[in-house]
Amino acid sequence: MTGFIGRRRELTLLRKRLTRVTTTGEGSAVALRGRRQVGKSRLVQEFCDRAGARYVYFTATKGASAGEAVASFLRDLRESGLPADHETVPEAAPGGWPDAFRLLAGALPDRPAVVVLDEVPWLAEQDPVFDGALQTAWDRLLSRRPVLLLLLGSDLHMMERMTAYDRPFYGRADTMVLGPLNPAESGDALGLTGAEALDAHLIAGGLPGVLRSWPHGMPPLRFLEDECADPASPLFGVPESALLAEFPAPDLTRRVLEAVGSGDRTHANIAATAGSREGAVPSGSLSPVLGRLVEEKRVLSVDQPLSTRPGKPALYHVADSNLRLYLAALRAAQEQARRGRPGAAFRLVERRWTTWRGRAVEPLIREALELAAIQGALPWDGVETVGGWWNRRFDPEIDLIGADRAPVARHLHFAGSVKWLGTPFDRHDLTALRRGADQVPGFTEAAPGLVAVTLSGLAPDLDPRDLALVWGPDDVLAAWRPEA
Repeated sequence: MTGFIGRRRELTLLRKRLTRVTTTGEGSAVALRGRRQVGKSRLVQEFCDRAGARYVYFTATKGASAGEAVASFLRDLRESGLPADHETVPEAAPGGWPDAFRLLAGALPDRPAVVVLDEVPWLAEQDPVFDGALQTAWDRLLSRRPVLLLLLGSDLHMMERMTAYDRPFYGRADTMVLGPLNPAESGDALGLTGAEALDAHLIAGGLPGVLRSWPHGMPPLRFLEDECADPASPLFGVPESALLAEFPAPDLTRRVLEAVGSGDRTHANIAATAGSREGAVPSGSLSPVLGRLVEEKRVLSVDQPLSTRPGKPALYHVADSNLRLYLAALRAAQEQARRGRPGAAFRLVERRWTTWRGRAVEPLIREALELAAIQGALPWDGVETVGGWWNRRFDPEIDLIGADRAPVARHLHFAGSVKWLGTPFDRHDLTALRRGADQVPGFTEAAPGLVAVTLSGLAPDLDPRDLALVWGPDDVLAAWRPEA
């Protein structure tokens, strides 16, 4: 992948705020958060390059002292296009961040400008007065000037806390969340369509750091094979660095994440796998860890059975498919590659690929159906959420349930099956879907329909009229192209 791909919506939103600054002559602040390697810095740099406004871009260094951070900021400010006279910006600010922000205000031109502070959580870690100094500077010095202040951070929880009601910057910044590139953008970046675009998205997780190393038009399995010959490939390095950055210690949190990544989905199975020689992790210890990984770190997602009655158990999965693949197969393959065995590395990935993909694609398909429902592209009105259903025995396990709300619905609209294999959806699959759907609380044959989402189409002996909706890879991909 070369050049800058996608992010039209995000660039438009940033441009809208700069236009507001230009029109009103007053400042505007945006807190932009997103996981590491998702492309925050690249997006904002692209915006600055296109905006035509003067700007300063400062990136904090983790572990630096408060004095070092201020000195680095002043150096970047002095070398930027903001000050009319670079010599007016000193090399040090004895008063720390309060003085640094006063110098910033003095360097701002009369016309609109952009100020970027990247990895803001690290600045807050280094200096306990940073948040307060930023709030005071914004209120007294910057908000009345034509400046767009962009605050970036990868620690999602700390970025949320920064603008929370009990923190100094509350009510002063708009919030933007940057997710990975969507499957359509990933496909466009790589010149792939249909099933190959979806496979590429699952492998790369929509992360530009992986996509940039992907030769244009190369099929996904060929890419995996080529990268298995390079243990330093971004395919391995991006998820490895994200894992080490957020979970550096081999503690309980790391063990829980790795247990989920290895395929354990229920609370009980995770407790057993993440346990020690003393036995499974006690529920009182495991539940808070799972809560932090879901709510604060956002590295795990949790699904509840979707029907008209509450159900159990909850199922967990790694939210980022690139990290999910790394924990399930790529980490072991990287070890083989480091030992000079690229063939063994690829065979390991290839052996696990079909089973892994069949499960990993389900959240993507559910999201695609939700998007299609919002766009009015499904045969049912009122679908607002798409999940799955299972009982405690996981017999049956229904891949797709379309409903009006979650986790306890008032009305179910459809039940469906995902068959992401090299064989078509056949009469046996349809019979199993019908039998399983009849066990879903709230499902009746009077209104809900049956849905098949299949990699390889329908079997020739299956009448398409037996299904209310049949989707293939192109249909899944099209959900991210509403303008089409």
